[in-house]
Amino acid sequence: MRIAVGADHLGRELKDLIRDHLEQAGHDVNDLGCAAGAEVDYPDVAAAVAILVSSGDVERAVLVCGTGIGMSIAANKVNGVRAAVASDPYSAERASASNDAQVLCLGSQVIGQSVAPMLVDVWMNATFNQQRSGRKVDKITNIELGRT
Repeated sequence: MRIAVGADHLGRELKDLIRDHLEQAGHDVNDLGCAAGAEVDYPDVAAAVAILVSSGDVERAVLVCGTGIGMSIAANKVNGVRAAVASDPYSAERASASNDAQVLCLGSQVIGQSVAPMLVDVWMNATFNQQRSGRKVDKITNIELGRT
């Protein structure tokens, strides 16, 4: 699977760990930064990654900042992107299964290095339940398109 990863300076170390984990699992990972020693604003990274998701250049993405919240808010501003913050396995699973989230946002100051790869795996392995949640996700898309 083609996956993008990105982080601000607070999430760089955890992003690097996730990138390596995904590559070891055989995924094609596009790392959009940030580099060691660089200080970047999370909206810039979130936008660059979310645009890759929206365009179809990647199938999924993982974003990391201090809490995951800022990345999620910024990524969700890009049309066609559903980004979700998760800090526990159930939320990570539901992000895919119920919300068809293509972007997982994690907080480096919220979860540890042993938890992050597990959350990514849970999210990646969950299957969207179209029959149960498709109608709801369609309503989200309609809101995004101004059809409320």
